Order: sequence, then C-alpha cells, then structure tokens
Amino acid sequence: MNYIQQAYTGKLGYWKYFIIPGLFLGMMALQFLMIQVLDLDVDAIIRKEVASKGKNRFLIESLVPMAIALGALFFWVKYIHGQTITSLTTSRKKIDWKRIWFSFFLWGILSSALVLVDYIVSPEHYLFNFELVPFLFLAAIAIVLVPIQTSFEEYLFRGYLMQGIGVMAKNRWLPLVITSVIFGVMHIANPEVGKIGYFIMVYYIGTGFFLGIITLMDEGLELALGFHAANNLFTALLVTADWTAFQTHSILKDVSDPLEFSVFQIILPVFVVFPILLFIFSKRYKWNNWQDKLFGKIEEVPTEAVNNDIENARL
Repeated sequence: MNYIQQAYTGKLGYWKYFIIPGLFLGMMALQFLMIQVLDLDVDAIIRKEVASKGKNRFLIESLVPMAIALGALFFWVKYIHGQTITSLTTSRKKIDWKRIWFSFFLWGILSSALVLVDYIVSPEHYLFNFELVPFLFLAAIAIVLVPIQTSFEEYLFRGYLMQGIGVMAKNRWLPLVITSVIFGVMHIANPEVGKIGYFIMVYYIGTGFFLGIITLMDEGLELALGFHAANNLFTALLVTADWTAFQTHSILKDVSDPLEFSVFQIILPVFVVFPILLFIFSKRYKWNNWQDKLFGKIEEVPTEAVNNDIENARL
C-alpha cells in the first residue's frame, strides 16, 4: 500500500478526521480573529511577555502546548482510528530514521550556510548575540521541544490530514493542495506577517507544498519530519529577530529591514533552494513516476489486503 492508503489500516469514519484538525484550526482562527477585531499589537504582547518571563521560559510556554497536542493526536489515531503510529508515519514496515537524519542534517547544514553567507556579505544586518549560559539553556530546551512542535505540524498536516483527505477524495493532488494552503494560512497570525506583509505567505504556503511533495514522492513523512525539525531548530539557535515568532538567546540577532529579509528568505528558498532539495532527494531515493505520485488516484484497499499487509508488517 502507498502512504495515503495506510489510512485503510485503521477504522476510517470520515467524521473523525474533522475533530482534531477542527479544534486546532478553530483555535488558530479564533486567535487571528481576536487580533483583528481587538486590533492587538502582537509584537508588543510578545515583547511584554519576554520581558516579564525571559526568553527561555517564553519559549517553553510556547512549545509545551504543541507537545500536548501531539500526544492528543497520537491517542486519537491509535485508540479512535485503531491505526498504528508507524502507518501514520510511513508506508514502510518501519520508520526509516536514516531518512529523518539525512533530511535533518542536509537542511541544517545548508540553512546554516545560507545564514553564514548572508552574515559575511551583509554583516551590518546582524548583531552578535551570543551568551554562553542562556544559549546552553536555549539549546537544551530547543533540542527537546522544537522537534516535538514540528512533528505535531507534520503529523497533523502531511500525515493525518493528507491520509484522511486522500482516502475521501480518492486522489493525491487535492490533499496536497489543501494541506499546503491550510499549513501556510495557519501562520497568518505570526508577527512576521505584520512586519513583512502577506507576501510572506508565499514562503509558508511554498514550504507546505515542498513538504507535501516530498511526503507523497517518498511515500512517508520521514523527510518532512527531518526538514521541519532542522528548519525550526537551527533558526532558534542561529538567528532570530525582534519581529519573529521565535524570541530566543540565539547566536545572531537580525536587525535588518524586514523587507530586505523577505527578498533573501522568501524568494531564494521557495524558487531556488527547494527545487534543488527535490533534485537531491529524488536522486538519492530514486523517485520516479512523478505524475502518478502527485496527481494519481487512490484506490480503496480491500479488507483482506489490509489484514495481510498488517500481518506481514508483524513478521
């Protein structure tokens, strides 16, 4: 069975797919609505919270709810759908950790190199922000909690919703489009949007499409899990700004004009770097038949085939 068809290994009940995503997205929509209606200054609120609690505590309080949400999603999948976490993760018999680590280190090294190049070319855009003790606390917090936060988003969008929408729509392109757009729109309340404008949605939605494509082409979440964890972790450790969602004791602080930031950090990744990564992944993992994997139909799997597949996975 392919990745989307793994949903057939559990108890479908299409209504079930609206509960967890509905609650999460409803909370995001309510947050955005409150910001708009009450005309809240998100930057000012974050600065006040950081000043009161400190950056590390603020980071913990921002990430812990995601850990709870991931646990809730796993509980829902395992006990309400009767589906294994492995089948939610991959079409392979076991989760391929080598894929996760390859994607993690590839993007971690490449994204760090991009920051280093920008620092060398435009040093006036950065302040050296390194303080050993706060940074060590940050590293401990981020290494534990950031991958949990990014894993929740991957399991929710590229995992749970990708499979659920796929088996309902009986195709691959619709879940790719829907999950990518919703993933991007989910970030609309981020303070970056207020500074850069809605143009930054190109990056968020573009990233959603990139992660969706590698999930469908590779028939599993592993590459997306590794990439997303590296993206947020290395960002938290290397460079943040006063107007970003992450406020951390990073090594560097970006003091450049947000509009200059948008040109380098939005255009380059979406239209240059992501296609290069797709090429690297496709060569390493010998991807083929792109049209069928991205736009093909999803056939319903007979119960006998599902049972045989589950039995073979146990052997």
